[in-house]
Amino acid sequence: MITKNYIAKGEGADRLEKVPVQIYEKPSEAVKAVAQEMATLIREKTAKGKKCVLGLATGSSPIKLYQELVRMHREEGLSFKNVITFNLDEYLPMQKESEHSYHYFMHHHLFDHIDIDPQNIHIPDGTLKNEEIEDFCKTYEQAIEAAGGIDIQILGIGRTGHIGFNEPGSSMTSKTRMVYLNELTMKDASGDFGGIDKVPARAITMGVGTIMKSHKIILMAWGENKAPIVKKTVEGGITDSVPATFLQTHPNVQFVIDESAAEELTRANLPWLVSKVEWSDKLIRKAVIWLCQKVNKPILKIENKDYTDNGMSDLIKTFGSANKVNIQVFNDLQHTITGWPGGKPNADDSTRPERATPYPKRVLIFSPHPDDDVISMGGTFARLVEQGHEVHVAYETSGSIAVLDDYLYQQMDIACSFTKLSGGDLSAMEKAFKQMKKDIELKKLDEPESSDLLKYKAALRRAEARGADRYLGVPEERVHFLNLPFYETGTVKKNPLGQADVDIIVKLLREVKPHQIYAAGDLADPHGTHGVCLDAILRAYNVVDGDDWFKECNTWWYRGAWMEWEIEKVDMAVPISPAELAIKRKAIYKHGSQNNGPAFPGDDPREFWQRAEDRNRNTADIYNRLGMAEYEAIEVFAKYVHKHGDTLK
Repeated sequence: MITKNYIAKGEGADRLEKVPVQIYEKPSEAVKAVAQEMATLIREKTAKGKKCVLGLATGSSPIKLYQELVRMHREEGLSFKNVITFNLDEYLPMQKESEHSYHYFMHHHLFDHIDIDPQNIHIPDGTLKNEEIEDFCKTYEQAIEAAGGIDIQILGIGRTGHIGFNEPGSSMTSKTRMVYLNELTMKDASGDFGGIDKVPARAITMGVGTIMKSHKIILMAWGENKAPIVKKTVEGGITDSVPATFLQTHPNVQFVIDESAAEELTRANLPWLVSKVEWSDKLIRKAVIWLCQKVNKPILKIENKDYTDNGMSDLIKTFGSANKVNIQVFNDLQHTITGWPGGKPNADDSTRPERATPYPKRVLIFSPHPDDDVISMGGTFARLVEQGHEVHVAYETSGSIAVLDDYLYQQMDIACSFTKLSGGDLSAMEKAFKQMKKDIELKKLDEPESSDLLKYKAALRRAEARGADRYLGVPEERVHFLNLPFYETGTVKKNPLGQADVDIIVKLLREVKPHQIYAAGDLADPHGTHGVCLDAILRAYNVVDGDDWFKECNTWWYRGAWMEWEIEKVDMAVPISPAELAIKRKAIYKHGSQNNGPAFPGDDPREFWQRAEDRNRNTADIYNRLGMAEYEAIEVFAKYVHKHGDTLK
């Protein structure tokens, strides 16, 4: 979307890959190909009067596939009457009617919308007693064999390399069985369950050996979170520490992934090592930065020998000498650095990331949650205000489900105390407090939080956001709480993005008419909210891209709370002084509900302010080691240039 991965093609480009890999720009394109293959087999089997046996997976990866199959059933008449299905796994214990169960998942996304015979659906039973598990697993294996084996097995892949719930240590010959889940697998699921302590520690899963008996296996993976494990699986050696590597021995396996999941494969990450490439400025920058880090030299000290010894002699031939390459990359990278993120007035802007005029600018910062703005770009935020720009902030979701009950309890207690001290209506406060305590006590795992409880949590997060904005100098009338409807379900699981969400953003854009927009381009958010919010913005752009003001508006993407842009993708780098870093930290601390143990911390045990400072300092250190000026910290941004029709789907 910003800087597409350069994926080497041609003879030898995939020589390090030990399984066939098909890479698509977007998951929506990939699932159409997979669904078409499945549909062709179903129809062929139907014509011969045979059953088609499908092995199905759950999780985020196959959802789009099931949506496409449902569409084909409704619009193209694809019948599933001859289909038998076997699902990979199920949590244990798990009630079938729970929204966390894979039984619920499969019916919600697929079975309830097609004409499959319910008798042909097989899903491991999460309600089994311990003494029933062994016999059930044997029967499950026998049922697969009796059906003639699985014709096409669909797989996702976990970040531990698990397929099904076959965690590291699983045997290549393992059969359907009860397993204990890896801690990382449980962490990845914790967002859906509302905490790792609520994730079942056990599951029933098809074994690796069961999967390997399938006639064909298609593994799907989307997003940059899957890129490291995809590389290990595709290019690494076979090992039980990464069970998915056993697939390298299967005679008919296909990996179907998007560009984001492919980005660490050698042909995407270091394409010049496996194929002749067409050198663009960004690819040259990427290659030289990689070389600097490999030989531990700054840009201007790289020599001809360094290039030729590391598979980059093509650049020397193109430019004539290492010095010429070095100077181009040094200047290119140096021109990303600016202390004027809104543009420097009355200055030559020909080599600056942002134009000088108009000044001051109307700036709109989109924040998916009520603290992403200060966590990800708090220093730049403060600089924009200080330099006189009219800064607006738009909080796309309420963030209400990320407030822990204990924290809300404490804040309500404080509110009651303040009401009492001020002589206010204490009876009304105490009544509300009593109802809140009751709602917390009665709350069940699979039920949405009460609307009253969410109302108070949302109000708390709005107050925190206003406090941070007030501290940074943004008046309250420029703070916009959008409360996009897709988010307001009361649970971690959200509704699909709808037209109402897009309309809200369109309305704000046309009211503010910004010269500059900042938005979270982070698709590594473990709960998906960032991706939905970004897609809402892109869809709104498709509505307003004919407006005169939009033609003069620049969009800058910050990465989000979870990671930083790679240096080769950076278009603007804003140095942050020690004093500004302290301002950023204080702004983050205004969001008290997200400090001292947030509800959704991700994998990283550090507080958000610690992560933010460490990553900003690390970025500055990378610039320093490449030979740039030495700064305390740096926030970085990638420029987005809109093309009509762009979406994430």
